[in-house]
Amino acid sequence: MGLKLIETSALAQRHAVYDGAKRTVDLSVCLLLAAVFALPMLMIALILRRTSKGSVLYRQTRIGRDERRFTLYKFRTMEADADRNGPLITAADDRRITRFGRFLRNTKLDELPQLLNVLRGEMSLVGPRPQVARFVEAFPPGLRDTILSVRPGLTGTTQLAFWNEEKILAGRSDSEGWYLTELLPLKCRLDAAYVEERSLIKDFYILYMTTGVVLRGTLRRLLRRESLPVSASLPGNLPGHNVK
Repeated sequence: MGLKLIETSALAQRHAVYDGAKRTVDLSVCLLLAAVFALPMLMIALILRRTSKGSVLYRQTRIGRDERRFTLYKFRTMEADADRNGPLITAADDRRITRFGRFLRNTKLDELPQLLNVLRGEMSLVGPRPQVARFVEAFPPGLRDTILSVRPGLTGTTQLAFWNEEKILAGRSDSEGWYLTELLPLKCRLDAAYVEERSLIKDFYILYMTTGVVLRGTLRRLLRRESLPVSASLPGNLPGHNVK
């Protein structure tokens, strides 16, 4: 019993050190990215103003660490009030997506405003993807507390594994129902595995992989090529993600 308490205390101490170091990295990298992308974000905002009606930013309530609610920010990629006129899940063939919004979604540039969420401490650069309350309620009971014990991330193992999630959902008559029953449980297992094995080295590796995917995706879109390939079936054979 005493040995178990010592091990638990040591693990808690390691996590506390990790959390402090990770927050320092989040703030440093986030400020750097905000400076680098200041002009591109301004240009995106101006294009959104000129090409479609509605606000520049899309706001949605998500569930974060310890089940705290926060407002997540994105650049708007769909018609105004689209979330009131369709499912919460967006497939690649969703007609609510605007022309410029499709470019933003394919390159993931619509996620840039979440740097503000990171600066405010509501999110981290790396972590489980924050979900809306309805989907959090569908988390497998044994994984929910684990996933919600850390700050959600702008990127992470799940985000990389399902980078083209919208294409996986395309063509399904009940995309939201399929997401809840098939995709969400798989994503939860990946997120829980990240939380259990998290480290700064893995976080830096995920950031490195994310940078590569974003740059390749943006280049392909600018050259009007197909976006990254995606399997038509459930992604059970994704490299580096052996989930059972």
